[in-house]
Formats: sequence, C-alpha cells, structure tokens
Amino acid sequence: MPSPAEPRRSWMDKLRQGLRKTGSSIAQVFTGTQIDDALYEELEAALLMADTGVRATEFLLADLKQRVKETRATEPLAVRALLIDALASLLLPLEKPLAVGQHSPMVMMVVGVNGAGKTTSIGKLTRHLAEAGQKVLLAAADTFRAAAREQLTVWADRAQVDIVSQEGGDPSAVTFDAVTAGRARGCDVVIADTAGRLPTQIHLMEELKKIKRVIGKAQDGAPHEVLLVVDGNTGQNALSQVKSFDDALGLTGLIVTKLDGTAKGGVLAAIARERPVPVYFIGVGEQLEDLQTFNAREFAQALLE
Repeated sequence: MPSPAEPRRSWMDKLRQGLRKTGSSIAQVFTGTQIDDALYEELEAALLMADTGVRATEFLLADLKQRVKETRATEPLAVRALLIDALASLLLPLEKPLAVGQHSPMVMMVVGVNGAGKTTSIGKLTRHLAEAGQKVLLAAADTFRAAAREQLTVWADRAQVDIVSQEGGDPSAVTFDAVTAGRARGCDVVIADTAGRLPTQIHLMEELKKIKRVIGKAQDGAPHEVLLVVDGNTGQNALSQVKSFDDALGLTGLIVTKLDGTAKGGVLAAIARERPVPVYFIGVGEQLEDLQTFNAREFAQALLE
C-alpha cells in the first residue's frame, strides 16, 4: 500500500513538469558566471514574461538583491536558491487550509468563468471531502447549461453524494433549496456550482450577488466560503478575474487549475502582491489526485529548481 507521501511526490513531479516552461526560461538566467546588472535585467524580463506582473517583479528583485547582499552570494546558482526563498516568502500569505467543521453545514459558493474547470474542480473537491468522511450536498445552480448539471450529477454519483437540481429553474431558488436541505439532512458541506461568468457581464455578476444574498437568507452567516476557480494558463487575465470577482463578492479562496504546460506560472506571485486571496488548491491535470493543497515553498521549488 503506498504511503500518504507517495501521491504527493508524484503530484509534485507533475507540478514541476507543468511549470517547466516558466521555470526553464527563468533558470536560463542563472547559467552565466557572474552576478551583475545584466543578470538582474534578464531575470526581470523572464519574470515579466512569466506573468509575474510589474509590482511582484519589482518586489522580488528588491528582496533578492537584499538577500544576495546579506549572504554575500557570489555564484549565480546561489542566487537562484535565494530567489526560491524570496518567492516562497512572497507566496506564503496565500497558503491557508480550507477549514471544515466550524459551521453546520459549511456552505461554499463556487464561481468562475466558463472553461476554467469549475465544475470539474467541484467534483474533485467533493470526492476528497466525501472520502474524508464529510457528508456533502451539491447544488446545481448553473441551471441554464444542461451539460453543467449533467457533469455535476456524474461527479455526485461517483462520490455517492446527493445533488439538488432543477431544469431551467432560478439559480438562487436552487441554492436556497440546497442549503435548506443540507441543514435538514445534517450535511457537513453544501457546495453550490454557479453559472460561468465573465466579470464584464454586469447583469450576470448581479445574479451572483443575488445568489450570495439568498444563501444568507437560507442560513445566517452563509456562504462561509466564496471560491473562485481560475485557469492558470490565462496569466494576467487570471489576476483581473480575481480582482473583479473579489470586488463583487468578497472572495475567501481560490482554486487555480491547469498549471500543466503553461508558461504563465508566475501569476500566483502577481496575485500574492496585488490581491492576496488564499489559494486553497492547485490543479495540474484531470485525475482526482491532481487537485492538491497549495504549499508556497513547494510551488517555488517546483518552479525554480
């Protein structure tokens, strides 16, 4: 029987592989023989190309130069190790576990644009929770897209959890029914899947605000978590989504998907610097075990080692 550490190790290999395009472009900077202005200029360009963003790049470079000065590093490879430390330190505020058990039920509202992997992420999260002994109820509040309901139903069947769904109904009504049912059935967690939204679609963002208000009417203090699923491939666009959805709904956490094969892995640094919403999970593939908790140092090492 594999030890619990083994799936994490194989997942880390996938994460390294997924971040290779970003990491190799940054690693090339450290192949020279000396630490000089040219190295820092190359590093700045590589970080910007990786969608680290201007503010995070400036912050990392200043922090790195300070670390180099304090340690009196003279080798470019030593500087790369210090960059891992600097990046891990910048990302650390994003590292926060999802706390279950403080509310009965804990209500999660999950949002995101179409194609980010929202419903799949909910499915994987449901399986993880169910396998950990949590009683989960799903709300198919993406009522306008039949495929979304069907997809969520498949995940509910796999995880052997209940689902509240209605064809073409009002998303807020479905969510209200689900939270009420979750309370009556003694569920630990209720997860509401909402329709994919672009933050520029004002009327649709208003509907998400309504769903959030209605959840609060079904249970005082809910939703306890408002999670945004973002596609890690979209770089700076992911940051703008975080800002827009956070302004509208007050995000409590992120799930960053599709970090497999992207050159945009630096976007987490941009999020950490400009809108530090906790990253509960990151995903690197389609398998259930490909969604794992976020660890700042692991991510920095996977990116730069």
